[in-house]
Amino acid sequence: MIWLGIETANAPLSVAIVNENKVLAEVVQNIKLTHSVGAMPAIEEVIKKAGLLPADIEAIAVSEGPGSYTGVRIGVTLAKTFAWSLKKPLVGVSSLKVLAANASTSNYAICSLIDARRQNVYAAVYESGSLNTVIEDYHDHIDGLLQKLQQLNRPILFIGSDVEIYFEKIQHELGDLAIRAPYTMDLPRASELVALAQQMPLPAIGAVHEFVPQYRRIAEAEANWIKEQKKEQH
Repeated sequence: MIWLGIETANAPLSVAIVNENKVLAEVVQNIKLTHSVGAMPAIEEVIKKAGLLPADIEAIAVSEGPGSYTGVRIGVTLAKTFAWSLKKPLVGVSSLKVLAANASTSNYAICSLIDARRQNVYAAVYESGSLNTVIEDYHDHIDGLLQKLQQLNRPILFIGSDVEIYFEKIQHELGDLAIRAPYTMDLPRASELVALAQQMPLPAIGAVHEFVPQYRRIAEAEANWIKEQKKEQH
């Protein structure tokens, strides 16, 4: 089965074409180019490099979040458009799990971390090898996350380009239990996204309309609106 993988949940961009267990073409980049400009050309590039036509794609995998609202929306919109127009199944995978897959052969629990601004993060913890969930994807202040990690009382590998923002604090709180993944593992790979999607059941083709991003928190504009509504009620 030929898969198209689309990962735009955060600043890095990755797109891949995978045929069964073989990566035919992949783009991974972390440059100052918005996904609204860069994503579609990258998709066209990997399809062309793989010697395929869009109609040859048999399934689509997309990073469903959490992450940048705009990035998640762009990837999901592109994926849903491809899935609907080609009448192919669409599988969503956590952006945090996609990151963790880069380090699946490590000997430590894996903490994927994405900056959510104002000392907040999106994070999850997975077992190495199986990538079974230890701490589910969630949104928290960095202090709250570190409290949870301290309770695990085990070595943890931190992965993701945003780890640098917090690693001094992480080391201060966790000491030698905090291990930094090599920078070469920090960018999500669409081929890993596809590999994870291949382990999941294929949804019905018509289910594409029901597919929604997993933001793990409401947008700031929505939060502000809720605050205003509460003020008016009082």
